Amino acid sequence: MKINKILNGSELLVELSGRLDTNSSPILENELKNNLNNVKLLIFDFKELMYISSAGLRVILSTQKIMTKQGDMVIKNPNELIMEVFDATGFTDILIIDKT
Repeated sequence: MKINKILNGSELLVELSGRLDTNSSPILENELKNNLNNVKLLIFDFKELMYISSAGLRVILSTQKIMTKQGDMVIKNPNELIMEVFDATGFTDILIIDKT
């Protein structure tokens, strides 16, 4: 998985590509722990994310809990496979997802 972060004031854009799975989830978790201070809006761009496992979902959920306390989190550009996973797990009910 590749992670690209762009910080613009209190807005952090995190672009993910590849697979968010058991191997890459700890890397993303560490990146987020070190970069969420003073972030009011966290945007994940999943345009290039091809796969997400339960380990990836756990990182997304724990990040959502953090952002609920300090601002907002938005998921942008999820593909059909990612949306199927979000639908099946109920994540569509708890996440802000922008499909445009």
